[in-house]
Amino acid sequence: QVQLVESGGGLVQAGGSLRLSCAASGRTFSRYAMGWFRQAPGKEREFVAAISNGGYSTYYADSVKGRFTISRDNAKNTEYLQMNSVKPEDTAVYYCAASSTGTTRYEYRYDYWGQGTQVTVSS
Repeated sequence: QVQLVESGGGLVQAGGSLRLSCAASGRTFSRYAMGWFRQAPGKEREFVAAISNGGYSTYYADSVKGRFTISRDNAKNTEYLQMNSVKPEDTAVYYCAASSTGTTRYEYRYDYWGQGTQVTVSS
């Protein structure tokens, strides 16, 4: 069992930066690939970024490539999402998730989810 808790969300102006964190419980964090997803009002949840269990491979949605960076610190059981040059369309609830079946952009392959953290980008 893995419990995930996101933090770092808030209100930021367009063009600014924000760093989200996802703290995981348990001693098996390094066994899981991790991902970030987001859900904007009235829209379906969508993939943002994913990172392999060792942190050597990363994947991004086209909409955030070059602006967002996913990373992890296995010693701290924590995953991060550095968000730079944010845009109003980045406004959403951001969720972290853990996958036991490898690095993936597909929701159904994630076993554990956090409760989400709100990010609001003002224009």
